[in-house]
Amino acid sequence: MPRPTPFAMVFERIAESAFPPIRAALEQDRNHPADRDPFLLLPEVTTLLHDLRPAEGVGEGMDQLVALVHHAYLAWDAGTITVPLPPDRITDLLDGRVPADQEVGEPPRAFYAQFHELQIWAAVLEGGTPEPLDGCFIHSAPGGTLRVLGIFGFRLDRAGFSAVEAVGPKPLDLHRADGSPLFSSILDGGAAGHFYSLTGAEELLELGWRVRAIAGDAAVQSR
Repeated sequence: MPRPTPFAMVFERIAESAFPPIRAALEQDRNHPADRDPFLLLPEVTTLLHDLRPAEGVGEGMDQLVALVHHAYLAWDAGTITVPLPPDRITDLLDGRVPADQEVGEPPRAFYAQFHELQIWAAVLEGGTPEPLDGCFIHSAPGGTLRVLGIFGFRLDRAGFSAVEAVGPKPLDLHRADGSPLFSSILDGGAAGHFYSLTGAEELLELGWRVRAIAGDAAVQSR
């Protein structure tokens, strides 16, 4: 059985009522769906954000909620596609055994890439406890950039999860200051356990670009 996704947890019951009016408004104004600024100006989006905001507020997490809603809408508009990546495929991607500069097939315009549980870790807050990466919402943005929203600590028995967004063109000459390989684990005993780590937003962005390059050839499933 496929694992549930953050989309299913948060948006499954409201998507068919909340998202079509947003699509209609974007088409009426002739705005590109991936352009976030006009997206956020829509009254329909403002209402949805208000409805999703917890009673105690989100504080500094408002940017993450905005990013989640935008990514979720684009994923829905593209057909709610999940690209599941098994452990060996992730290993090939992160160890550089899959070409990172050549796309295989046409990738979906927006999708959720779901990784193997507990394989990739990152501290969402500097100095915080590392959390496992469940997956990433990915879509192309205007100007040749990519938006990647990493979802960390996602569990059905947890009230929420952490989200981190990275945006930009494909990183060039990316390396770690300490000389360790990209994505290598910084957890105690992580290398022996075949775990990987993300040490910053640029590594998350690089991961998104690598996943996008193979998404068109990966097995996909529509909810």
